[in-house]
This record gives sequence, structure tokens and C-alpha cells, in this order.
Amino acid sequence: MGKGNGALGASKGKANPGRATILALGKAFPPQLVLQDYLVDSYFKDTSCDDLDLKRKLTRLCKTTSVKTRYVVMSEEILKKHPELAMEGQATIKQRLEICNKAVTDMAIEASQAAIKNWGRPLSDITHLVYVSSSEARLPGGDLFLARGLGLSPHTQRLMLYFMGCSGGVAGLRVAKDLAENNPGSRVLIVTSETTIIGYKPPSAHRPYDLVGVALFGDGAGAMLIGTDPVLAIERPLFELHTATQKFIPNTQNVIDGRLSEEGISFTIARELPQIIEDNIESFCETFLQTVGLHEKEYNKIFWAVHPGGPAILNKVEKRLELLPEKLKASRRALMDYGNASSNTIVYVLEYMVDESLKMKMGGGEIEEWGLILAFGPGISFEGILARNLSV
Repeated sequence: MGKGNGALGASKGKANPGRATILALGKAFPPQLVLQDYLVDSYFKDTSCDDLDLKRKLTRLCKTTSVKTRYVVMSEEILKKHPELAMEGQATIKQRLEICNKAVTDMAIEASQAAIKNWGRPLSDITHLVYVSSSEARLPGGDLFLARGLGLSPHTQRLMLYFMGCSGGVAGLRVAKDLAENNPGSRVLIVTSETTIIGYKPPSAHRPYDLVGVALFGDGAGAMLIGTDPVLAIERPLFELHTATQKFIPNTQNVIDGRLSEEGISFTIARELPQIIEDNIESFCETFLQTVGLHEKEYNKIFWAVHPGGPAILNKVEKRLELLPEKLKASRRALMDYGNASSNTIVYVLEYMVDESLKMKMGGGEIEEWGLILAFGPGISFEGILARNLSV
């Protein structure tokens, strides 16, 4: 596949000159591990709620998310210091941002350090920084605090992407790709960092979607190093990035809605979101398939790194594209282990894909060379990147 297509026909496992590649991955999490089996009781205890109907509803939701474990910034210490965060109708945006701003920076620094260690080159070789978050708001932005905390050069060129939700990780990767390819010799650090404290609220019958968030979302950070022309004696390219595109679906701007107020941020997600994604996924992916010489419906001949917004979204994608169950294995595994950690989660999916590729290679299995990195966010926006797995 891809033979005879010019730049697309490079030798397997080798990067094309001038093409952006993912050179390293890293992740970080807050210390609080949440086991899904114990979530309901602890959440209702922390919020002093005794509504049995809501408790039963959350119990059902927790069983359908497929999430087993997650990490969260929220802790007993935070609730003791700020009990108002678990109270209805309190003006708490100041307290929330003080907690969130520090937490996302701390996690971003740790994830970056992990990626840099895996990369193998010195910090001083980083030329650009792309920072992604939907969990903070301040001026100057988190990119400056991250650069300072890491010890990056004051000449590092910085860019922020704020409030892009679940599509932010792939959007940031798209931007990092362009920066790397348009600045020969550059090395771009892209970092995502998120915490749910910005929207933490007590259960309420007037806000039924809040329970979906409680059952599904987690906190953490992710980091990637991007660059062209890898120095093979030091760097180990993981994925090569080709065509990248973004598309919004007209008249869907209210399907994912987030509002920042005195009480924090409130999200609502309409029930039709999975169906909207199913209805539009094929048309979005057609051009990618044609680029690598595949025909319509040959979806099982490529790999799929899909942001796991939730099990319903993964199920709809799998159904419409008639994917084999193993195609979304990395996405489902990331959802199970970390929940939907918003923009971070695509980093965890890619890391699992690298692990699985190495296992298959050692076992003599066949690894798809070409594939898609996908995410869906507010808009409704589709983000997609055609990629080559260089572990083949």
C-alpha cells in the first residue's frame, strides 16, 4: 500500500525527508487514582447528596462507560479547604482557577519531562512549544508558565490552543506538524493538560449531563516531540504525519456546549453527538483513503487511533466503518485505564498503539503501515491526520 505514490512510497519503517514525525511520547497524572467501582459512593459522600434516584442513575452510567480507573486532581484536602466547590450555586470560579492553573502546569511539566527523557536530546534543542488546555484561564497563559517551569529558552516560540475540548490534542498535533515542516531543523514540543475541577459540581436533577461527566472524564497531561529528518543515532521516530485536516459540521455548534460562569464551567452534550459522528465519519475519511491508494470501504486495511470520547462514539465509528474489533483496541484500552481525559487522551492511545505494534512485530504479526489519527470536539469539529506507523 502506498507503493509508487511519490513521497508516500518510502521504505517501511523509514521517515521521508522533510516530513514531520512523532519522535517521543510522555504522560503524567495527578496522584488520586479513582476506581470506577467505588466512585458513586465517594462522589455522593463528598457532595453530601442523598438523592437515591441520581445515585442509581450514576451507578448505571458507570457500568456503561467501560472505564475502570481514572486519575483526578480533586482530593479530600481540596474539599476540606474549599467545601464550597461541592455546594450548589456558589461563586467559586476564582478558587477553581487557582487550583486548575497550578495543577495543569505541574502535570504539563511532568509529562514534558517524560517525553524529553524518551526523546534523548537536550532541552535546549526544543525550538517551539504548542500548549493545549480547556481547563485554565489566565494572562499570561499556561504556555509561559510551562516554558518557565521546564527551563526552556526565552527564545522558544510559543503557541496556545485553548478550549478546543476533546479535539485539542489532534488539533495541536496538526499545528505542530506545520511548524516542524515549515521550520527545518526545529523540534516542537506539544503538551496537553486537563483537570475536571473547573467543572466539578454536586449532582442535580436539573443538570443530568453532569453525571455523564462524573462517570466518564479524568485528569492528566500528555506530551509529544515533533520534528522532521530524525537524527537516527539519537531519535526514534514513531509515526510520520502526512495530510492533516479539520472540518466542522454545519448547524451543530450547540451539540457540545460549554459556558464559563461564576460557578465554574458547565458542559452539556446532546444525545445526538454519537449519531452525528457516525453520519459524517465516512465522508471525512474518504480523501485519506484515496491518498494511500485504497478504495471505498477498505477501512480495515489501515490502523485507527481514535480519541475515545466515550463508548457510544467508538461503537458508532466501529459500526459505520465495519471495523474489526481489534482496530479500536488502543482507543478502548485508553478509555478503560484513564477515562476520557479530553485533549490528552490521544497521546495515551498512540502510546498503546506503539506498545501493540512492538508486540506484534516480535510475534511475527502484520502491522498496518498507514492509518488515521482522529478526534471530535466542539463545533462539531472533526480533526484528522493521515499517519505512517514507523514501527513496522
